[in-house]
Amino acid sequence: MPEQIISSDFPCVKMGGLALDSDDAGADIYLKLGLRSRSKGALKTPKFISLLSSLLETSVQKNDILLEGAQIEDALSTFHGSRSPPVSIRQYIERIFKYAGCSPSCFIVAYIYVDRYLQQSEAFLTSLNVHRLLVTSVMVAAKFIDDAFYNNAYYAKVGGVSISEMNRLEMKLLFSLDFRLQVDVETFRNYCLQLEKEAGGCQIDGPVKACWVKESWSTKTGSPRTTPIAR
Repeated sequence: MPEQIISSDFPCVKMGGLALDSDDAGADIYLKLGLRSRSKGALKTPKFISLLSSLLETSVQKNDILLEGAQIEDALSTFHGSRSPPVSIRQYIERIFKYAGCSPSCFIVAYIYVDRYLQQSEAFLTSLNVHRLLVTSVMVAAKFIDDAFYNNAYYAKVGGVSISEMNRLEMKLLFSLDFRLQVDVETFRNYCLQLEKEAGGCQIDGPVKACWVKESWSTKTGSPRTTPIAR
């Protein structure tokens, strides 16, 4: 296995896995989701992996049906493949979790990045783009909040894409987000709370979801915006 890079590629303050302190108001939800720590010898999949997989699969299935019925029109992007990968969303996330070696917080931050991308691009989450969006978002999150992380070549192998494509995907995500990678603790906690709530039974009634999270990151105008969990 290649060595992890210890770096600070981004000129921003590292959050050390978002520093989920025991004094944090969201400590209970972090513990419930399995975000408190990562035991290398643990065989049990953390709860957040199951919840995140379930929520994304529900959104993708709904949007795929709407696309087939020509009820929505999806614009092609760098993240779109010509056909759906044979691996399920859950299997793919579990693979990334197993081999990426990143902090559990990276998956929640990646989830937020996917949400931001979908809103900025007005795209829909489908079986053609979800896998590439996930591996790219996790990689970018690991680079931003972890002190040590694997390089693009390693993530390309984990994600099943070429190195050149991994590089393109990373640049596409970064520019689409306008390099706004900061996630404050309040936003992180809100997504955690909403993740547990929604994956437990929230019904998605259309391509624009019925469930929302109020995110505190600012747009170019400087005002807060309300963001749906997935599109």
